[in-house]
Amino acid sequence: MVEDKIRKAAALRPALPKRFYTAVSVGAAADGFVVVLDGRAIKTPKRRALCLPTKALAEAVAAEWEAQATVIDPATMPLTQLANTVIDGISETASAVAESFVTYARADLLCYRVAYPESLARAQAEAWQPVLDWAEARLGARFRVTTEISPIAQPEESIAAIRAACAAYDPWRLAALHTLAGVYGSAVLALAVLEGHLAADRASAVARVDEVHQASRWGEDAEACRRAEALAAEAASAARFAALVRRDG
Repeated sequence: MVEDKIRKAAALRPALPKRFYTAVSVGAAADGFVVVLDGRAIKTPKRRALCLPTKALAEAVAAEWEAQATVIDPATMPLTQLANTVIDGISETASAVAESFVTYARADLLCYRVAYPESLARAQAEAWQPVLDWAEARLGARFRVTTEISPIAQPEESIAAIRAACAAYDPWRLAALHTLAGVYGSAVLALAVLEGHLAADRASAVARVDEVHQASRWGEDAEACRRAEALAAEAASAARFAALVRRDG
């Protein structure tokens, strides 16, 4: 049944454009680096110059375009998509995106625990509390934890600390940060990755404590596993994007 749904969804997708270029290269520009297809620099969906801040990121984006065989599939080009998002959107709305990121801190995954079963409560505490302890030590953000369903208010000074940490990121790394928060459901985990405290794959595992516990009791669900793999891949790409932005190329 799942396979049928996937086939039907694929049939409804618009046809992908064919690869129209032969050579892919990287060139220098006044404000950074561009990816060139047969002598012409790539543009974003809004027809803006796709100018990248480091040569390392430009080379990685160029590799995505080179890897397209007969058609161009944006789903296989996460770095290109993030770059487009920065140039066409986040560069003009960075403050709004940053505030959107802060909302994840107000209802952070790591702060909502269970009291029962004890095995899950223990697994959550062992995986999540060290990350919250890191946030307090590194960022000055102390979070409250609850086992209730109702939302709890976090200390405003902690929210201010998260906002300040977020403000230190340029639009390029802010795009990666916001993507990670969306994948994990946690601003703290996103910051832990970009600050180098956790690898993206480790943070993905930390965010999935509940799912892993459920699978240990009831067995793996194929569709849930596919979704988890897709989210982990998205997180890894966002973390890689941020790392490539930081290289001086």
